[in-house]
Amino acid sequence: MDKVDVLMLGTGEYTTGYVGGKASDSDKGAGVVALTMFDLRRRNKVNRVGMCGVNGKKFPGIRQHMQRCIGDVYGGMDLTCETFPGDDQVDPKAYVDASSKFKAGDVAVIFTPDDTHFDIAMECINKGMHVMVTKPIVQKLEDHQKVAKAAAEKGVLVGVEVHKRLDPFYADARDRVRGGLGNFQYMYAYMSQPKHQLETFKAWAGKSSDISYYLNSHHIDWSEWTLAGVARPIRVTATGSTGVAKSKGMETEDSITLTVQWQNMNDKTLGCAVYTSSWAAPKSDVHSQQRFFYMGTQGEINVDQAHRGCTVSTDQGGFASVNPLFMKYTPTNGMFSGQGSYGVRSFENFIDACREVNSGSKKPSDFDDGSLATVHTTQQGTAILEAGRMSLDADGQPMDIEYDGEGHIPTGIKPHKFA
Repeated sequence: MDKVDVLMLGTGEYTTGYVGGKASDSDKGAGVVALTMFDLRRRNKVNRVGMCGVNGKKFPGIRQHMQRCIGDVYGGMDLTCETFPGDDQVDPKAYVDASSKFKAGDVAVIFTPDDTHFDIAMECINKGMHVMVTKPIVQKLEDHQKVAKAAAEKGVLVGVEVHKRLDPFYADARDRVRGGLGNFQYMYAYMSQPKHQLETFKAWAGKSSDISYYLNSHHIDWSEWTLAGVARPIRVTATGSTGVAKSKGMETEDSITLTVQWQNMNDKTLGCAVYTSSWAAPKSDVHSQQRFFYMGTQGEINVDQAHRGCTVSTDQGGFASVNPLFMKYTPTNGMFSGQGSYGVRSFENFIDACREVNSGSKKPSDFDDGSLATVHTTQQGTAILEAGRMSLDADGQPMDIEYDGEGHIPTGIKPHKFA
């Protein structure tokens, strides 16, 4: 199959690991997207690589950072990368020019602030590009429906980057649920990041998105993927905690909890899921606490993603519980050897799928079977997240998710009316 050209949109922590003029102090100091694309080029799956941001004045520092964290660490890495806008330019619409330099069948990978996803994705889709967008793909169900319609009309593959689907613990839990735990009863999920991450996200935290869109999206996606055809979300009630972010001058919640009522499709019985996310946690042995408890009518599962039984302690970094299943940055014999990590596989699987579509051996719709998180199979997640924001803005009023009859694709959201 032919190689694909890739345009990365966004230059921040997840793409490059470069934040505030230096390497991020999270677990992604070398970035994920750019490192993966350079490695895929080394392995003859990707050809041309481009990167687009808003502030071109950052690119000299980004190039130095990537050379130091990738080129000087791993052998055989070609870091050649076209950048948009120019190094002396600041242009919020640079994605329009950047995408025009790529052709139909090329791949766009979008890791930008949540409120920009829709416009950038639509620009790339309309140019015939396949598109992968970080979660949440968009913030409103109405926009999700428009993106899905455009993707179908253009015949391109559009997916959401939700790498927890490739975490072997989460994937196994999904299969166990679907393989014999009966109807859905109850789920509690928690995901957090330390409060210094508020500085990383200060450009958009509370202005264009919130911690629920950023972190609750992971476990909500796991639920939608796991319960596809089994249950559907019908009501969302949200509550928040405040104080830490506001003390830093950010008008946003520290923690957000979404209580979601799910309806089992076979007998209309009800289940309840509680999703909590926070970016006000203390610094600890892990960058991100991630865990959930799931109970069905015939069994239960506990998953602690943060602690994999591996700890490391160094004079420089102190004590840490590490997770090389996500990203393995430590080289083997001078080469990048993280290809089996689910942070890498998430992108490689999408690139492979795009190459198959381009070759004619597969259609975009072939990936709506749960093998990828496509735009057509993730609308429940968008509905839950939007309903949660609507509930918060309405002082906790429950929001109902609407469907056509017994369908599983949401059609709308409206405030719940009490009898």
